[in-house]
Amino acid sequence: MNDKRIVAVFFFLAIVLATLPAGANAPQSYSQTFTFGVVPQQAGNKLSKLWSPILKYLEEKTGYGIRFATARNIPTFEKRLAKGKYDFAYMNPYHYTHFHDQAGYAAFAKAKNKRLKGILVVRKDSQFRDMNDLDGEELAFPSNAFAANLVPRALFEDAGLDVSANFVSSHDAVYRNVAKGRYPAGGGVMRTFKNASPEFRNQLRILWKTEGYTPHAFASHPRVPQAAVQRIMKVMLEMEQDPVGRKLLKSIRLKGIEPGQDHEWDDVRALNIN
Repeated sequence: MNDKRIVAVFFFLAIVLATLPAGANAPQSYSQTFTFGVVPQQAGNKLSKLWSPILKYLEEKTGYGIRFATARNIPTFEKRLAKGKYDFAYMNPYHYTHFHDQAGYAAFAKAKNKRLKGILVVRKDSQFRDMNDLDGEELAFPSNAFAANLVPRALFEDAGLDVSANFVSSHDAVYRNVAKGRYPAGGGVMRTFKNASPEFRNQLRILWKTEGYTPHAFASHPRVPQAAVQRIMKVMLEMEQDPVGRKLLKSIRLKGIEPGQDHEWDDVRALNIN
């Protein structure tokens, strides 16, 4: 090959490399990679949009690969928790108490200074003014959700109110169905209500709130090395001190994250929900 041809080849390669996305020719390598499962309270694409930047932040701060995961609905999420499919998981309080016993998940963190409250929403023009007005009605609830489903249904039962339940795939599905008038009321929680599409949220009002319970758990599977749990937890606890971290927490309606220990979910266990 003559000198002119060699120069032409190198010139062509330089152009190709220059047009590749940054880092395309040098893929990121991690010491370990973990899956991070998020309870599907909302549609998977919305959860990915909210959580992927947070997990990318954790990757950059810890040096671990952390891959977003969820499920198409809560029953599928439960099956995966039962099989220990997720290395880390963000799960509702009932899930935590159940899958701590069944699969060994151990809580290490939770939302800071937060109590989880369920809500019942109705259309703004609804005639209903309190929970007693809903006696005999069919309501929408997200499948196997804690504060948005199990707690309010137990309270209806305790109050002797005859409420039938229609189970939908997510909190967003509740808000959408109630806004469209398909059900007179439905269950949710404040965080997902605030994150709901304005198209539906603006048609709704909150009829009633439950008392507060220990919120969702950040938990790890027993196979995850404790050194990794501690490193990831440290970064999560420090997020509120970093402007970028605070913005990411705000996107999922959290003011901060604090350590969590198993006994803190004893208030949920005391409900004896089956």
